[in-house]
Amino acid sequence: MYELIGLGIFGIILMVILGCALLGLSIFLFIFWILMIIDAATRKFKSDADKIIWILIIISLHILGAIIYYFVIKRK
Repeated sequence: MYELIGLGIFGIILMVILGCALLGLSIFLFIFWILMIIDAATRKFKSDADKIIWILIIISLHILGAIIYYFVIKRK
């Protein structure tokens, strides 16, 4: 039955392992994104406009915005 697909049992096992790895990475990145939003919302900036701008950047650019925020602000 699996030979009809052309994968075989090892291909199916590999697909399950890669699927779990991608799911884990997705969950990690989502949590990282949420943590950067929380950090930006609770951090004291020079002005409230800076806080709003950073939150909008993180929300609109998703993971890329969270990574930029991490390296520019959080990791100073």
